[in-house]
Amino acid sequence: MQLLVGRTKEAVLLESKYQSMSAEFVAIYGRRRVGKTYLVREVFKERITFQHTGVANAGLRDQLGRFYASLLRLVESAGHLSPPEDWFEAFDLLIDVIEQKGGEGKKVIFLDELPWLDTRNSKFLPALEHFWNSWASARRDILLVVCGSAAAWMVKNLLHNKGGLHNRVTERIRLRPFTLAETATFLKTKNGVYDPYQVVLLYMTFGGIPFYLEKIKTDQSVLQNVNALCFHPDAPLRDEYDNLYRSLFEQADQHLKIVEALSGKKKGLSRAEIIRHTGIANGGGLTRLLRELEESHFIRKYKAFGKKEKDALYQLVDLFSLFHHTFIHNTDPDDENFWLNAHQTPAYAVWSGYAFEMVCLLHVPQIKDALGIRGVQTSVAAWHSPEAQIDLVIDRKDQVINLCEMKFSIDQFSIDKVYSENLRRKINTFKTATDTKKAVFLTLISTYGLAPGMYAGLVQNDITMEALFREPG
Repeated sequence: MQLLVGRTKEAVLLESKYQSMSAEFVAIYGRRRVGKTYLVREVFKERITFQHTGVANAGLRDQLGRFYASLLRLVESAGHLSPPEDWFEAFDLLIDVIEQKGGEGKKVIFLDELPWLDTRNSKFLPALEHFWNSWASARRDILLVVCGSAAAWMVKNLLHNKGGLHNRVTERIRLRPFTLAETATFLKTKNGVYDPYQVVLLYMTFGGIPFYLEKIKTDQSVLQNVNALCFHPDAPLRDEYDNLYRSLFEQADQHLKIVEALSGKKKGLSRAEIIRHTGIANGGGLTRLLRELEESHFIRKYKAFGKKEKDALYQLVDLFSLFHHTFIHNTDPDDENFWLNAHQTPAYAVWSGYAFEMVCLLHVPQIKDALGIRGVQTSVAAWHSPEAQIDLVIDRKDQVINLCEMKFSIDQFSIDKVYSENLRRKINTFKTATDTKKAVFLTLISTYGLAPGMYAGLVQNDITMEALFREPG
């Protein structure tokens, strides 16, 4: 079994809730496959008094039946109790069983995949509200931990609840994918000996998602692993993309349209452009779709440098979704050696450059540390004009702006005459368009750093991929 990697802050927080002298209600949410269930089970282990997991695509009767089965596993004497007819009865049974079981210390009640329990017309939320407000919150020995991959549901119905659960959650944990450092540590626990370049390649493909990384066979190369996991006829992740979105969202076709549209646009799309590319009508429905994708950490909303909120762009940041649309979606399942040959193609070069930029954007705190500006107030944005595009702009309160160029290569990166002219034009265009009075530093973030040469002096800050592996602070 894998050790608990990373998640130190979250584990300490959960332990503090266990040790507290009052009732606690903890909500954990984040992208599916990110390790929410594993975190709870590893922190509490045998201290979990009751646990139950919702069933995907099941109706009320089946959900209640499985909940009753979980109760029967808790205490044998619960067998005399009749199966519940609704969720109010189900939570009353849980109260009876917890009180019957007794014992010292906190009783950890763990409800996993909570959104799946809230089926249509089930009245699950009112029953949960009554359970917490009428019984659990009045006790000092209850720790209710709920998890959900449908992050938008968790935020709307628990964290922003306007009814009886308003402000009842005592702690929220948004679990994010592993960082590069955590990914490297995770692979080492599997006896992996990959160097930073190979870890970056895996991250560019799968992101920091523990479920995918767990499938890596460390006696095989990165190329072999990706080929086996994604491109063999029976590859375990070949159908993951569609299954992932459909397990999270009702009517997932609309979400998939948005993600597909964003996958082809490096800088992202505005709301108006999304409407044009997908055919989804403007209004509250589109707002909900975008919010759900953003809460689940598939996309991000960002404001370009010098632009207003109404000009915000939406960008795909889920690396596996990007990889799917670039390669898996368009390949023949009979071409089982596709990835072993694809890494030398122009499509690979385009994807690797884009994916590495995404990796960098997901590690901005590490980049700031490498620049030595951890304590400097900054704002982070992108900047685009008809003449130039800069995907990472770090605007600093110490009167400096870092314009970051991100380059993925198998060796040191060389600046030739043509590229140097492009860089000068980009810098001058930015200065003119923004009318900034700050010093503008060209910052190169690359795999192996900048090669010496007559144009290398253009770069003020040279950051290698090793810096992305350092945890900030």
